[in-house]
Amino acid sequence: MRPIDITEETPTQLVRRARKIDRVLAETYPDAKAELDFDNAFECLVVTVLSAQTTDKRVNAVRPTLFAAYPDPASMASADRAHLEQIVGPLGFFRAKTESLLKLSAALVEKYDGQVPARLDDLVTLPGVGRKTANVVLGNAFDVPGITVDTHFGRLARRLGWTDETDPVKVEHAVGALFPKRDWTMLSHHLIWHGRRRCHAKKPACGACPVARWCPSYGTGPTDPVEADKLVRTEGPN
Repeated sequence: MRPIDITEETPTQLVRRARKIDRVLAETYPDAKAELDFDNAFECLVVTVLSAQTTDKRVNAVRPTLFAAYPDPASMASADRAHLEQIVGPLGFFRAKTESLLKLSAALVEKYDGQVPARLDDLVTLPGVGRKTANVVLGNAFDVPGITVDTHFGRLARRLGWTDETDPVKVEHAVGALFPKRDWTMLSHHLIWHGRRRCHAKKPACGACPVARWCPSYGTGPTDPVEADKLVRTEGPN
């Protein structure tokens, strides 16, 4: 099999190919969802902020202790800094992350009466919250469609030939134009799961990829099915 040639692909053909890929990924990963654990919008916001430069699994491990001590913005805003640093210490960059949580919680109390806002324009005004984090919260805590452009999503969007953009906001808009808004949140999960399990940054499992026939980057990684299958993960990175 050779990589698909998209040099003369029309905008309509691009949309059809992109949506076909998403349908296949949905079938491949029927359980795709956010891999961070949370019970409400505040927890979703906090764990997403904490997930920067660490793994979801590590964040999930400290989550019970964190929210048992500080279950809401008011309690976290008045938290003892040393105690908060001790809890988030295993995640690395604990001083910066503690500072972010204190400022974030204080802003929620002062500006939003202790409630997480459900609008992107409001979320991005919070300390330490960018569009990526805001879209995670909107899509997963409020069921408001959003595209989460993390490193996996951006890499796959370019590999699949959906966009050449490297700026996350431009990637978000370019890919969003290919799909109905109602599909944005699950599209994000599908691509992120695929990026974590098969379409790795350095050595993608091309020979074990369910969307290989529609991928212009096929051959970036091993195409031999046996070799490629060894690269497939059954879950995201630890």
